[in-house]
Amino acid sequence: MKLQQDRKSHETKSKSPVSKNTTATPSSPGRQKPEELVPSRYAVRVGEIEVLVVSDGVLPLPTAMLAHNAVPAERAAWLSDMFLPPDAFDWALNVVLVRSGAQTILIDAGLGSDPDLHLPRAGQTVKRLEAAGIDLSSVTDLVLTHMHMDHIGGLLVDGVKEQLHPDLRIHVSAAEVKFWESPDFSHTSMPPGFPDALRATAKRFMKEYHSQLRTFEEEHEVAKGVIVRRTGGHTPGHSVVRVADGGEALTFAGDAVFAVGFDQPDWYNGFEHDPEEAAHVRTRLLRELAASGDLLVATHLPFPSVGRVAIDGDAFRWVPVFWDY
Repeated sequence: MKLQQDRKSHETKSKSPVSKNTTATPSSPGRQKPEELVPSRYAVRVGEIEVLVVSDGVLPLPTAMLAHNAVPAERAAWLSDMFLPPDAFDWALNVVLVRSGAQTILIDAGLGSDPDLHLPRAGQTVKRLEAAGIDLSSVTDLVLTHMHMDHIGGLLVDGVKEQLHPDLRIHVSAAEVKFWESPDFSHTSMPPGFPDALRATAKRFMKEYHSQLRTFEEEHEVAKGVIVRRTGGHTPGHSVVRVADGGEALTFAGDAVFAVGFDQPDWYNGFEHDPEEAAHVRTRLLRELAASGDLLVATHLPFPSVGRVAIDGDAFRWVPVFWDY
């Protein structure tokens, strides 16, 4: 796997910004129409560690889920200021692949397929890893930030388990596994159907992969320079992953940070099982990142979701990196 070749591929395809295996342009006669008009993966290097951000697609969800504790008029004003639609918009879904030494680590696995929820534009991780030339059997470790279905569902797609290495290690916090034995949705604010789908997906995942779980309590070194740390909040076992080498660092924040969370860190997201604690986690993490200058990637920040955090009065400011072609 040569992740850094993706940067070069951006340069060679600047006239036709499509994915690696679909280089034809829509106007090219006699050529296949591309599946994607924009790249769906973005490679960065953290010291000697290679990191690849992969888009799993998008989830169309109600905008009220961004902040169910906010005054509707204030939420509407924020959406208007961001040039976003008032009722529903596409939430990004990102996963990350890391190569550290001999280990290849996938952080989260995307949505997979759930026809009952009618989300056909998500669940693209397996296809996009394949398009990047990454064999699932080469993945030595999987880290789960938490066990919501848009983070584990990719492992439940038909035929995926058979492609994975039989000795694959799946790292997840012990608190997360415990929570899904009897999950509490009393403080969430989700659209109809989602709680049942989340329960069913977690139950199926535990049945399929229980023997491969490697649980940790608070912090665990997955590979050299790759540390997963439990934060709680979003779910009791929610975790973030920090990749560090050569004086550089990147944190994959999972669902601890959403786009609105920079301006309004105290607004509650509808998927948060303990929204008050999630707001504390979010503020603490953003302050840490602002102080360190580390790169930030998160599941639901717009792809490629690579940037830094700055302090902006009582809130924060998202500073996206300049794309490196």
